[in-house]
Amino acid sequence: MAGETPLAVVTCTAPVNIAVIKYWGKRDEELILPINSSLSVTLHQDQLKTTTTAAISRDFKEDRLWLNREEADVGHPRLQSCLREMRCLARKRRGGSAGAAPAPSLAYKVHVASVNNFPTAAGLASSAAGYACLVHTLARLYGVEGELSEVARRGSGSACRSLLGGFVQWLMGERPDGKDSVAQQVAPETHWPELRVLILVVSAEKKQVGSTAGMQTSVDTSPLLKHRAEAVVPERMAQMIQFIQQRDFEGFGQLTMKDSNQFHATCLDTFPPIFYLNDVSRRIIALVHRFNAHHGKTKVAYTFDAGPNAVVFTLADTVDEFVEVVKCSFPPKSHGDQFLKGLPARPASLSEELLSAVVLEPVPGAIQYILLTKPGPGPQPLDDPSLHLLGADGLPHPSA
Repeated sequence: MAGETPLAVVTCTAPVNIAVIKYWGKRDEELILPINSSLSVTLHQDQLKTTTTAAISRDFKEDRLWLNREEADVGHPRLQSCLREMRCLARKRRGGSAGAAPAPSLAYKVHVASVNNFPTAAGLASSAAGYACLVHTLARLYGVEGELSEVARRGSGSACRSLLGGFVQWLMGERPDGKDSVAQQVAPETHWPELRVLILVVSAEKKQVGSTAGMQTSVDTSPLLKHRAEAVVPERMAQMIQFIQQRDFEGFGQLTMKDSNQFHATCLDTFPPIFYLNDVSRRIIALVHRFNAHHGKTKVAYTFDAGPNAVVFTLADTVDEFVEVVKCSFPPKSHGDQFLKGLPARPASLSEELLSAVVLEPVPGAIQYILLTKPGPGPQPLDDPSLHLLGADGLPHPSA
């Protein structure tokens, strides 16, 4: 146990990001360099975030880690890689800048506590938020400034995209050392104020095939993945950036759906095949297409990461109607008071014409809940000491 107080404590939050041009496959396993560039939307931390506290003290006997209130393996290779890289950056900073403020001793051990306010490993980019938060928090603790993509990427590839807000691209880069494989902001979160994001939580269970194992099998066995990375993604990246800059929802929505479908096609083309979508996922896909066909344009757009939960993009003026359509298609088992979380939506009345065209065979209870959010900023520091997850003894608060 620590003595008086930790020498230094920092707490930060970091966001989830949802890729609209998917990352799947690495060209370098150790450095986590991707076979293609990707593009994502950073979600608002009012609804989805990781909170991380890091503390350093001369009294700590070893590095320790707590995830969602339970002690975890601090020896995990990717976690160790992030710690090693961050301490290395801090050492360089200390050696190269005479006037730099003194940083905590790099010989001291670190305690880290991290909590998510959403299901871990259920296809909601928990590792991206987690590692982005870890790296941002350690950077503030050690006084490291500048480009952190390379360090965050060592924890989870897509974590580098959670270091920035709004619309973010992760450039695949060409250098073997990965120095040019970095995240860049395409547009800030304020760029498209009408954009909304609905997460339809089908399952909060941990997926059977993790992303790391899944994508490596795809790289080894899927000819479609190779074609996608080389011939399809470069053009789609340019198109998606243009759609975002122009706030063109028709183009943005269609390309988002097409890229999601191709990602899952590469999973099916993997041998043995990988199935991340389930029957409810496929019902949501069909529902979205019926809804758009009824309106004669793309009003909602789905994307699925490595899990069955749907992420649906839409504009603010469509939210109320589509939430009602989802409620009618997947009636909540409870009274529905907790079916919609996050941002509020108003009740909407649906025409008989829409109901008959879009809501075909209701499946009660198939969707656990909807989370409504919007694009948001990158990592944020929490300066209020009462928000630290670790106490003065360097151990988690009972309530943390």
